[in-house]
Amino acid sequence: MTKKDNLIQIENNIASACEKAGRNNDVHLIAVTKTIDAEGIRELYDLGLRNFGENRADVFLEKYEALKDLPDIVWHFIGSLQTRKVRDIVEKVDAIHSVDRPSLVKEIEKRATKRTPCFLQINISGEESKHGFTKESAIRFLKEADFKNIEMIGLMTMAPLTENVGELHQVFHELKQLQRDIQKLGLNRVPCKELSMGMTNDYMIAIEEGATHIRVGRALVNE
Repeated sequence: MTKKDNLIQIENNIASACEKAGRNNDVHLIAVTKTIDAEGIRELYDLGLRNFGENRADVFLEKYEALKDLPDIVWHFIGSLQTRKVRDIVEKVDAIHSVDRPSLVKEIEKRATKRTPCFLQINISGEESKHGFTKESAIRFLKEADFKNIEMIGLMTMAPLTENVGELHQVFHELKQLQRDIQKLGLNRVPCKELSMGMTNDYMIAIEEGATHIRVGRALVNE
């Protein structure tokens, strides 16, 4: 299948999942560019995609420079972000999905000169291999935070690598519930309206549980 065929299939799946959940089709498809070069991104852009997510700061900067002629491209940083790399990317990305620790928040606040949309990364599954706040530490942190440049627009999580559909539903459901709990707090600069969850293996389940942003790579480019 071509990238166009893959995109059509994914868009049909998104529509189906939204219909099943009784939702409007308001899901943002982020094309994960970890294995896609600049020309491959151009190909997806020409197919109508505008949201692209990169995992590594140095690679992002290369692709950003190569694609500066695309005026309405939207860049999401979705990988683990080293504190020392924040200054290089913070003014160039449109959103950071992997805000996983207080020291990273501090550095983004220090380096940003404009509103910077961020997702707080939550380790819902509790796996040691995954980064992020626990549900409890996230609420404590947000209550104490005093954001100036950051706007915490939502939450992000990575589900376990499992074929257990029930477990996946549970992880995504818990993130949605945490979102509701945070919204009830009415915190300044924490609208928390978005949920970044779901990848190639589980994005339809994530949509059923409330995802607003899904991060898909392999399903787009496998031919």
